[in-house]
Amino acid sequence: MNYLNLEQKFKIILYLKKIETFNHNQVKKYLLKILKIMIIKDNIVKYYIRKSIN
Repeated sequence: MNYLNLEQKFKIILYLKKIETFNHNQVKKYLLKILKIMIIKDNIVKYYIRKSIN
């Protein structure tokens, strides 16, 4: 099982505090936006790992 580090826990708390005041649609839009950013970052990391191996 993967455990969260301190930085990840902190980010989760920030996200939870931010979405507390949102309605359902706002939460959905915000989380989709965050997910897109995370996917982009993940793809960048994968790209650099592939480039460094070759």
